[in-house]
Amino acid sequence: MVWIIVALIIWGFVHSWTASLSFKAFFEKTFSSGAMRFYRLAYNIFAVISFLPVLALVKILPDKTLYTVPAPWMYLFLLGQLVAAVGEVVGVLSTDVWSFAGLRQLVSHPHLDDGKLVVSGLYKYIRHPLYTFGLLFIWLTPVMSVNTLTLYIGATIYIVIGAYFEERKLLREFGEAYAAYKEKTPMLLPTFW
Repeated sequence: MVWIIVALIIWGFVHSWTASLSFKAFFEKTFSSGAMRFYRLAYNIFAVISFLPVLALVKILPDKTLYTVPAPWMYLFLLGQLVAAVGEVVGVLSTDVWSFAGLRQLVSHPHLDDGKLVVSGLYKYIRHPLYTFGLLFIWLTPVMSVNTLTLYIGATIYIVIGAYFEERKLLREFGEAYAAYKEKTPMLLPTFW
């Protein structure tokens, strides 16, 4: 468990640092503003590749199964995971997918495509639908072991803390528009009234 926690902390620190406005400014100053068109794509690729060692530790370290959800309840868990996966796709499609992936920036000036505030679709009900559905997906895993539980607790803590810091960045980027959106839209758990 300790190695997984340490790996998650290191990954979380590096992931958050490379997403920060200060790191982006450093990157632009070091490599020129033209290099910024590659930043988002490189960031996404780096985030995935750098997370692989964490997943490897979960797989290769000694582990013990905590529980297995039996059928028919297991099918409800799997259905919930399917709903969460569809929610993730719908959430991504609500944004500019090409910009989200870092591909739009390759063909246009990176600062002209900094993004717009999305408040429609799932974002009308929650400010962070990708986090909500991601958490729903992992916590509906029908087989839980010590290693996966450690990973999921760490990921949940990181996502909640990360959402807080992301919101500070969004407030700086979008100002009053985001403040008004934040006031009327819940963070992670939707309200439909």
